[in-house]
Amino acid sequence: MGTFTWSTLATPIGELVLVRSELGLARVAFGTEGAAREGEEAAYPEAEKQLGEYFAGRRREFDLPLDWRFSSGFRREAQRALLEIPFGQTRSYGELARQVDNSKAVRAVGTACATNPLPIVVPCHRVLRSDGSLGGYRGGPEAKRWLLELECASG
Repeated sequence: MGTFTWSTLATPIGELVLVRSELGLARVAFGTEGAAREGEEAAYPEAEKQLGEYFAGRRREFDLPLDWRFSSGFRREAQRALLEIPFGQTRSYGELARQVDNSKAVRAVGTACATNPLPIVVPCHRVLRSDGSLGGYRGGPEAKRWLLELECASG
């Protein structure tokens, strides 16, 4: 499975745990998740820098190698489609299902968002319910609202 290193980053929405493999960023976990900190603790300067710029409103997209090992099948397809939602915009779960050519897979898209191993960098926070309400978010509703407001203010 390879070797992992991890680091923590303090952010306006709480501590994030960044897990890196030889292929790139493999996981972004909210500190509240109690994520396993496997391998050695080691700084990931580029990811920390880019996330810091994002939270400061100075970065709209990330340029990091991503390791998709914690995602597969339809979930991976839906999670990759999240990267196509522009900064400052949102989509509904139904719109994302149609984007991946499976309009009946709204619940599966919701599950893909809920299990996204790379939140923030792969922007599942940009997906809302069809009525415009927030829907769920692993980091909690306050974090999702904060991220959407950041993008709206920086847009």
